[in-house]
Amino acid sequence: MDKQALELAKRITELDLERDAMFEQLIALVGSQADELLRFLQNR
Repeated sequence: MDKQALELAKRITELDLERDAMFEQLIALVGSQADELLRFLQNR
């Protein structure tokens, strides 16, 4: 397998784990409004 592809896959996995941790922090801050807040910002 291509080294660059492996590195990209590894980075995507790392980002996914980081996103999960950040989302948990967001839930701690705003509770059940976390999904709504993300959708609002994504649709701007």
